[in-house]
Amino acid sequence: MHAATFKRSLLAAALIAAVGAGYATLGGEIIRPADAVAALAPAAAAPLANPGVGLPDFRSIVEHSGPAVVNISASGSSKTAFSGGGDDDPRLPELFRRFGGPMPEGRTPTQGMGSGFIVSADGLILTNAHVVSGADEVTVKLTDKREFKAKVVGLDKLTDIAVLRIAAKNLPVVSLGSPGSAQVGEWVVAIGSPFGFENSVTAGIVSAKGRSLASDSYVPFIQTDVAVNPGNSGGPLINLNGEVIGINSQIYSRNGGYQGVSFAIPIDVAMNIQEQLLKNGKVSHGRLGVTIQEVSQSLAESFGLKNTAGALISSVDKTSPAAAAGLEAGDIILKLDGTEITRSTELPPIVAAIRPGTQIKLQVWRKGSTRDIALAVGEIPTPAQATADSQEADNPRLGLALRPLNPQEQQQSGIAGGLLVENVSGPAAKAGIRRGDIVLSLNGQEVRDIEQLRGLLDKAGKTVALLIERDDAKIFVPVDIG
Repeated sequence: MHAATFKRSLLAAALIAAVGAGYATLGGEIIRPADAVAALAPAAAAPLANPGVGLPDFRSIVEHSGPAVVNISASGSSKTAFSGGGDDDPRLPELFRRFGGPMPEGRTPTQGMGSGFIVSADGLILTNAHVVSGADEVTVKLTDKREFKAKVVGLDKLTDIAVLRIAAKNLPVVSLGSPGSAQVGEWVVAIGSPFGFENSVTAGIVSAKGRSLASDSYVPFIQTDVAVNPGNSGGPLINLNGEVIGINSQIYSRNGGYQGVSFAIPIDVAMNIQEQLLKNGKVSHGRLGVTIQEVSQSLAESFGLKNTAGALISSVDKTSPAAAAGLEAGDIILKLDGTEITRSTELPPIVAAIRPGTQIKLQVWRKGSTRDIALAVGEIPTPAQATADSQEADNPRLGLALRPLNPQEQQQSGIAGGLLVENVSGPAAKAGIRRGDIVLSLNGQEVRDIEQLRGLLDKAGKTVALLIERDDAKIFVPVDIG
């Protein structure tokens, strides 16, 4: 062996020994320490977006806000209370689910779980309405393991906000921030009790703002990729300043668990609801009485608009403030009190936040020109009114409580007629009909309203065939009415 070759061999052996000293084997796989991996990394590695900047440390946020986050358990036997919290609620679209603990159906003892947070030192707590709605008893557990029976001050199902109070003083409270200042891409933290694991902390980023969901078009949701799961419902979404900017409320899921997309109610929406409940004991939401849709590029061109901004009115409720003010199908709402409407989904939450009776000015596009239209905002019917209406339409022969679809539901479902199932019992329950189904026909006769349905039942025999729509599919269901 030549001297030069021998030296190269010794050098190679030394390099192998030096590098090999940093390796270990486990189960046939080579395990490399971090510094060895860095030494072997290509010299031309891609630069970091922010060189020298590490991931944020959330410890101070958790230390400050964690003690103000509570665990909530709600118990009772009310069917209404718990059907809205589980993943099988047919009233919600297939993929958008609220995520309080899963609740069984029927009037048997039930137990739900969720989260909340303290907003005043004398025991005022915010959470989701679907966590406590209809519960006979609500228990709040603090991080110091103290437990309190909570009073439900009030709740608003339209925005899914509930206000609780416990008899305690000098409690830790969260700091409140401004959702409007949140930026897409910034870090946020969630604290809650997923699957009952108390005060769990997860982190992610704001994915989008002002999201409108098919089930909740009156809330401009904050979308995040923070991991939230059943039990996180009602817990806070916190920015890096340690300020609560939202209440975690829904997830996008095919299986009921977290799949990378979650939604929080902006805290300013929640505080507006809290203020109304404390001051008036109830919540009022503004209403125009129109059905709207997005302005596509082709629609903009056909209406003579230069861009796709605005909300296109597709129908007007004849008894609404919009009809009284002269709004028409085909009008495009461009501004509300000077605020531009860039997308149709922006309009419902803006109107819902306006106090009924308030005078507003709309700028609309009609037949090639703009015009201003003034009107007084109406009021969305309360859930109590809707429930009363549906109970009046209850038919004991079928075991169904029904009501007509409102304009928004007609737009979402694409159904002009039909009756929405509000409650199920007796023959209909045995036949497999669920709340949230839409009854389209009875024995082949199209169903248009409650009175017509009653007339069809009077002429029916012992069995009727109901055509219903569920999850965008139509099926016939035979019901034995005896």
